Amino acid sequence: MALHCGKTFCQYLLHLAHDNVDFRLPEIKSLLSLRGRKCDPPENFKERSPFWRLNGLSEDDVHSVMSRTVCAKSAFELWGHGKTAAELKSSLLEYPKERMTPFLQQESTYKINVYTFNKTLLFKDRIEKINALDFLPFQGKVNLKHPDHIFCLLEDYGLDPNDIPEEPFYIYFGRWIADGQRELIRSHSVKKRHFIGNTSMDAGLSFIMANHAKVKPHDLVYDPFVGTGSLLVACSHFGAYVCGTDIDYNTIHGVGRASRKNQKWRGPDENIRANLRQYGTEVFYVDVMVSDASKPVWRKGTLFDAIITDPPYGIRESTRRTGSHKEITNPPENLFGESHVPVSMVYHLSDVFADLLNFAAYHLVLGGRLVYWLPVYRPEYCEEMVPLHPCLRLVSNCEQTLSSHTSRRLITMEKTKDPEESDALQQLANPRFTPNQGHNSFREKYFSGITKKSTAKAMTEPPQTKKSD
Repeated sequence: MALHCGKTFCQYLLHLAHDNVDFRLPEIKSLLSLRGRKCDPPENFKERSPFWRLNGLSEDDVHSVMSRTVCAKSAFELWGHGKTAAELKSSLLEYPKERMTPFLQQESTYKINVYTFNKTLLFKDRIEKINALDFLPFQGKVNLKHPDHIFCLLEDYGLDPNDIPEEPFYIYFGRWIADGQRELIRSHSVKKRHFIGNTSMDAGLSFIMANHAKVKPHDLVYDPFVGTGSLLVACSHFGAYVCGTDIDYNTIHGVGRASRKNQKWRGPDENIRANLRQYGTEVFYVDVMVSDASKPVWRKGTLFDAIITDPPYGIRESTRRTGSHKEITNPPENLFGESHVPVSMVYHLSDVFADLLNFAAYHLVLGGRLVYWLPVYRPEYCEEMVPLHPCLRLVSNCEQTLSSHTSRRLITMEKTKDPEESDALQQLANPRFTPNQGHNSFREKYFSGITKKSTAKAMTEPPQTKKSD
């Protein structure tokens, strides 16, 4: 039960938020890899638990992670843990005194918090638990408002709110080090955003995507389906220069009908640049432009440190690309002249993902990451449906449930090599490298599920009778 702690490395405890559970481990791993560290949990590690013990880290590593994570609430230097109060006491008594002493001095102040997961304790019960720690050699004075050091007793009562035990399954005690960046979810909420659209990305997920992509200061980040720029806002917060493209002229230029309730038309200053200005990161705004993702305008070569995007699924926004009817009709030469507007054609999801992966292979720097959303029909989903590429390594695959029959998966890939001529042959020979046509029917399956649900509800509900006056 003893914690082995040297001068630099000891065991730390992360308290995780219990939302976006699938995204937590990839985020922490990505943030640690920015410092050249690996996530080293103990053998009995439970990914869905709200508490994680991590080994082999320094306090600087932990501060670095907590300065960016939106999945973790708080971090602690773990002094003791156990399944019972007796085990916790034994563990605390074995903790190296030289690690405790600097924080227990007579001239310092402190306070002890009690946190319980999945159970609410009465105030008197919290006080009793704090008093039970009187065997610890605290010499300073208690200061509840502005203490020099904060300690926390954390109790885990399991994940089932319908079966809460009398006693906790596990107990931890440690010194508070830092809080995560959960505040960003509130401060960057799209409800307060100056410029929004029908598909503006949730603030929390935007920051998670930026963390999965390992976005860091001075990176150049690109979004090929930029929309209203929610992902650019998150990346610029971490000091990256941002740019993007979109086929929708009105969205890029901030004109046309507004998406905000009780507002008919967009104002003259509603645009992506204004969103970055709202959060004080306009200096990182490179530009956005109208462009077709199926026909990239970028010069050949590695340009971007990260590509982060949310491709349209054809639900709220259509999947379109530019094209021509010349195959069907041949209009007179120079009929349209310079005012010709390209024809809008269907852009199949299978082609969207194939083009996206190919673009990333050619334009990401080595080690750069591609992070994007893949919509799936859950009854038919299997790992073979995730698009692959010879130059990209699959890093993580996280699910966000949308309904009983649909979800979307956050796919993170890392570029491992530059494209070669042999890759084209490999893509033809290996079925995992060919576009999965099953994605093309996602729209129909999405709406068929809604129709079935509505029909079932109508059949189970009793008919309503009209009230007489």
